[in-house]
Amino acid sequence: MTGSNRQPTATVNLPAIGVGWTGASGLVYGVRLVEVLLQAGHNVNLVASSAVNQTAPVELDSTVGELVARLHKSGPGELQVFSQTEFTAPLASGSAKGGPLVIVPCSMGTVGRIAAGTSESLLLRAADVCLKERRPLIVVPRETPLSTHHLENLARLSALGALVIPAAPGFYHRPQSVSDLVDFIVQRVCDHLGVKVDLSPRWGE
Repeated sequence: MTGSNRQPTATVNLPAIGVGWTGASGLVYGVRLVEVLLQAGHNVNLVASSAVNQTAPVELDSTVGELVARLHKSGPGELQVFSQTEFTAPLASGSAKGGPLVIVPCSMGTVGRIAAGTSESLLLRAADVCLKERRPLIVVPRETPLSTHHLENLARLSALGALVIPAAPGFYHRPQSVSDLVDFIVQRVCDHLGVKVDLSPRWGE
């Protein structure tokens, strides 16, 4: 688990925020986001693709189960985890009371499938619901370089209403650690979710 000395302010009774982890590199961003949201008092509905089972041990020396177990203790927000085949989850329905969805890290395969509207997994269906219901959808790609079809798919998602926040941290805040770089991106995501946290110094501070 990553973190800095800055701690978010806890707030209670706020709507659940959906978070999706895919097999793209950069799982640390997704884990830190869930941790920060829970600490800020938000309930989180988490969906992880099967590929995360391969990236988690490589990048974070933990299994997905171990990461989730630690996150359950982050509170005061509550964490609920759904499988990719759990289409009875609130995330899968436009009629359910829904909130925003952040897919972080977001693989290019996931971007392409969302752009095509395939909806064959819970995460893809949840993203499709956000687009059709005009709910906030944030994708955080880390892939580099980007091919033309990657760029075209990202542009299509942007045109459909999604917000693209590449995992490209700034350096004007003079980061001293990897955690500082991670928190820069998580801060930007939280800003667009309307979640008030103080993780990273802002321009001019």
